[in-house]
Amino acid sequence: MSIADDDLSQFDISKQEIDKLIAEVIRYVLFKTHQNSGCPIKREELTQLVTKNYQQRNLPSYVINAAKEKLSSSFGYELRELQRSRPSSTKPGRSSQGIVDTKSYVIISQLPAEIYKKYVEDVNTSHLTGFAFVAISIVHLAGGKLPEENLWHHLKRMGLSEAEENHPVLGNVKQALETLTQQRYLQKEKVSGPEGNTVFYELAERAIDGPVSERIKQYISQIVKRDTTTVDV
Repeated sequence: MSIADDDLSQFDISKQEIDKLIAEVIRYVLFKTHQNSGCPIKREELTQLVTKNYQQRNLPSYVINAAKEKLSSSFGYELRELQRSRPSSTKPGRSSQGIVDTKSYVIISQLPAEIYKKYVEDVNTSHLTGFAFVAISIVHLAGGKLPEENLWHHLKRMGLSEAEENHPVLGNVKQALETLTQQRYLQKEKVSGPEGNTVFYELAERAIDGPVSERIKQYISQIVKRDTTTVDV
């Protein structure tokens, strides 16, 4: 659905100015995504691109929605909105629907998986995607949250040590895991207990979001099915 030109009248600025703002938001999203390894972009950042020169109340939402539409139609990307989740220990007695904070955005390719893999996927970063799926799956199978010590226990069984700084594929393994928290696939929190502080890793909004969550479940299902087949043989 395209955005009607008639809607521009409410802002009292020209279509050329609107188009310039839309282009600026698109350019910012594409470059920031590449520069920050796909880390989510806060809505506040996109809003400030508009409000630095214009004060119309509804203009930021209009421009962001128009940029979302153009990213899809011209670039083949979905500008997907995420709701930042808080660690579960900070929200006692609340349902999962009511524990959101800052809105942010990531871009997701709308190409079919086989075409994306053949023509777009960067083989130089595919190992990081594999590591992300493994780490997220471990946390998912633990019920969405587990102590840092347990997470490293499972990763070490795969030959990944937190002390490894020169892994042949991942480089600094601890930093690779930290990148997943920056990308908001995981979040970590230090919790005080009777035996001292314990750091927990928990699924963050990007891992809980529909497309990623479904892929994780499919990934786990394939592994379980393969292992079951191996045992049967």
